[in-house]
Amino acid sequence: MTIGIVGAGQLGQMLALAGYPLGLDFLFLDASADTPGGRVAPILTGEFTDRNLLRKLAQSSEVVTFDWENVPVRSLRGLDTRVAPPLAALATSQDRIAEKRLFKRLKIPTTRHAAVNSARGLAVAIKQIGLPGVLKTRRLGYDGKGQTVVRSAAAAADAWKLLGTAPLIYEELIPFDFEVSIIGARSTRGEVVVYPLNHNVHRAGMLRLTRAPFGSILLQQRAAQYLRRVLEHFQYVGVLNIEFFVCKSRLIANETAPRVHNSGHWTIEGAVTSQFENHLRAILGLPLGATTARGFSAMLNLIGVMPAAAPLLQLPGLHWHDYGKRPRENRKLGHCTLVTATSRQRDAAARTLLAALDPPSSRVRFPV
Repeated sequence: MTIGIVGAGQLGQMLALAGYPLGLDFLFLDASADTPGGRVAPILTGEFTDRNLLRKLAQSSEVVTFDWENVPVRSLRGLDTRVAPPLAALATSQDRIAEKRLFKRLKIPTTRHAAVNSARGLAVAIKQIGLPGVLKTRRLGYDGKGQTVVRSAAAAADAWKLLGTAPLIYEELIPFDFEVSIIGARSTRGEVVVYPLNHNVHRAGMLRLTRAPFGSILLQQRAAQYLRRVLEHFQYVGVLNIEFFVCKSRLIANETAPRVHNSGHWTIEGAVTSQFENHLRAILGLPLGATTARGFSAMLNLIGVMPAAAPLLQLPGLHWHDYGKRPRENRKLGHCTLVTATSRQRDAAARTLLAALDPPSSRVRFPV
């Protein structure tokens, strides 16, 4: 049985690696053959809009999925095989205004916001919502791209010059205490499983550190409740992630990702069933695997330059993932995961790892 994957990045690679023990084969479609996914499975090389290649992918596959939420929805419509997750969820995730409307409809708290299509519209939004705020592109924003903080009315003009060529959204800047994400899966049979809550720390807009399990039982229950609302709304199939700000113990939804997610990489070694295996189980209608944590995990992204593996592999419980990508500034090249018996051991080991990887001037502030 072959699974077609649109996009052959590291997420696609990890899906294939999770699927081979299940007896599955994979076929990728990507603009480049020099990709992580291309190292582990055949790849059709071409644009995501190439109807002939998409038709070939669909004809060769039991089901088509994707490893990137910016795949054009129109490219996936009308294929001769099933596509999962649902295209309605993909389309919503691609437009920040549509995402906010979804949260409002499902009674999931989110930021105050306004659509912005002109410099005058930005001034009106600032007057309504206040300062400071964040101006973002409505589409194609990820890893901190396509956004800027607006702290004064004078700075709004510069923000408009920077981003004003695309449809925008202005939203309040939340003075959050920390950030979390919740990941779950829903199968074609309607079965739902939810993973422990992730605590996320970003640097320059990119995820640097994730710890899981994290937080109180109440936070876990609320996040899972909101996640289930989205899953049921779309009659979703596959893995879904929602990112939240936490402000005075209150969850404020930021965005969704209708795919396997960076903050869930720890599940490969740290959970009974990884998010990648459960995504495959879900889209094929197989029973979903347990999401129970095997211990306490810390996952660190390796960005820009890959460090030497040997010194870090001396750390007990460390697992190393090199995506095989060429080094480039702000590019995710790999990750490593620590799994320990207690949260104290995890946090001590994560501090050691951060100290080994980052100079003090660029080291993320390790949370309490």
